[in-house]
Amino acid sequence: MAKRLIPSLNRVLVEKLLQPKKSAGGILLPETTKQLNAAKVIAVGPGDRDRVGKLIPVSLSEGDTVLLPEYGGTEVKLAEKEYLLFREHDILGKLEG
Repeated sequence: MAKRLIPSLNRVLVEKLLQPKKSAGGILLPETTKQLNAAKVIAVGPGDRDRVGKLIPVSLSEGDTVLLPEYGGTEVKLAEKEYLLFREHDILGKLEG
């Protein structure tokens, strides 16, 4: 079984960030709270090619936190962990701060 997946072309491998079930004060948070669909970038492909064949690199890098669409992506399971594989243009944005 593979231990590392290197995405092809402009694909990005992400791991969804789990929101805490308790607040900092110890209060249990309901499951119905509206939360960002955020994920951490685990691996990125080399990029896509333009019409001339020149490489266009992916604008994200490993460790970035990104905002994902509500639906989409390809589920991938590696070493008992679940990941999602997206094309770069399907990712809504990069979260900073």
